[in-house]
Amino acid sequence: MTKVFIDGSAGTTGLRIRERLSGRKDLELLTLSEELRKDANARKDMLNTADIAFLCLPDAAAVEAVSLIDSDHVAVIDTSTAHRVSDGWAYGFAELSDAHRQAIVSSKRVANPGCHASGFIAGVYPLVKHGVISTDFPLTAYSLTGYSGGGKKLIAEYEDENRDVRHESHRIYGTTLTHKHLPEMQKICGLTQKPVFSPILGDFYAGMATSVLLPGIDAQTAWEALSDHYAGQSLVSVAPLGGDEAVVYASTYAGKDTMRIQVSGQRDQCMVTAIFDNLGKGASGAAIQNMNLLLGLDEATGLSL
Repeated sequence: MTKVFIDGSAGTTGLRIRERLSGRKDLELLTLSEELRKDANARKDMLNTADIAFLCLPDAAAVEAVSLIDSDHVAVIDTSTAHRVSDGWAYGFAELSDAHRQAIVSSKRVANPGCHASGFIAGVYPLVKHGVISTDFPLTAYSLTGYSGGGKKLIAEYEDENRDVRHESHRIYGTTLTHKHLPEMQKICGLTQKPVFSPILGDFYAGMATSVLLPGIDAQTAWEALSDHYAGQSLVSVAPLGGDEAVVYASTYAGKDTMRIQVSGQRDQCMVTAIFDNLGKGASGAAIQNMNLLLGLDEATGLSL
């Protein structure tokens, strides 16, 4: 039976992973008592005992956790930002290419993608790969997300009955245009310049819609490239040209581990939008998909489709 340890299981992503794995009969979940949860020696023992270690930690703590592992049989899936552009780490978005999928399968170190980055890369990577846009295309994107992605503190802030009334409206953040997901967006897509990216926080718990604006690009051409690229995938699909609906609701796939991409627009401009759960395909669901691939299982095992 595969032994799994979630380091940082008290956080939102860790709790979601534990919830998804709790009913699995093929896994043994290793746990630490509350008093030992932050004990370095106890954590090191668990990390080296596990076959699969999920790191659901802040960046610095994730780097420290990796340093505690001295057993070469342990496979690590890091959900933090710490290793997403690091050499020696597979980027955990299997649907991007056969090479990405094989890198995950054969790696002991997998970096789980960021939520906003997942939506951006899902649309942009195939368009670059198939020559629809160039690597120096001036990309602009925005991403509407539920507040659960901000962790316990932000969840408490939004669910406080005495909260600031402004929480009822959307909050544009990352206004310095230096969001922490930008390095992986640029590197994974092979872009020569970083995109202009604006994240937006909404007054809803879970869900995400990430839109990339493409002036001068024919919608039909973009749709065909994306449809061909994701044909046959079980967790990522492409809607008919124009979308399943004339409008986009960011919470449409809340509670699911799938992603739906839609292309809308005209001959001279288009918009590519990825719709998914920021805690599903944007975090915990993707982490479990990567674990399934590492174990040689069907990638959708235990996921909500």
